[in-house]
Amino acid sequence: MALTNEYIQQRLTEKFGAGLSALEEPYGLLTFTAAKELNLKILQFLFDDEELQFQFLTDLTAVHYPDKKGAELAVVYHLHSLKNNIRLRFKIYTDINDPKVFTATKLYACANWMERETYDFFGVEFVGHPNLKRILNVEEMDYFPLRKEYPLEDQTRIDKDDDMFGRGPDNLIER
Repeated sequence: MALTNEYIQQRLTEKFGAGLSALEEPYGLLTFTAAKELNLKILQFLFDDEELQFQFLTDLTAVHYPDKKGAELAVVYHLHSLKNNIRLRFKIYTDINDPKVFTATKLYACANWMERETYDFFGVEFVGHPNLKRILNVEEMDYFPLRKEYPLEDQTRIDKDDDMFGRGPDNLIER
């Protein structure tokens, strides 16, 4: 039997029920959200289940949503079941003032570097990580560069010509 998104969703719902939310399939990729306290339980279930076997962590990253008060940081896991050749996306949200999430390094060895990078750029603290420190930025940095906390460009600069950046009056598109 080929594994389908509907079957995976059914198995997850049977196991975690109301703990799951935002179940959807953008571009055919099963995507769902859960409380951050459930991240290890869900990952362990997806890894151990004999039918599902999501034993490959393709990617782990974060996204900063500054307008979502109390859930500003999303940690996003992309998992792949090599046996069934199917992928899914799993998200958890955390408060930017308490960005603690349980580490997945005991389950996926590759999570070690991915979690360090996510910490380095977004400030997500992975509880239980064996060596959580900056991996690409200097240790002295006191901020996390991929958070949307700073303006994209300096509005006071006078050396920029808006026409060069496609923002001049001649480049406006009439709608």
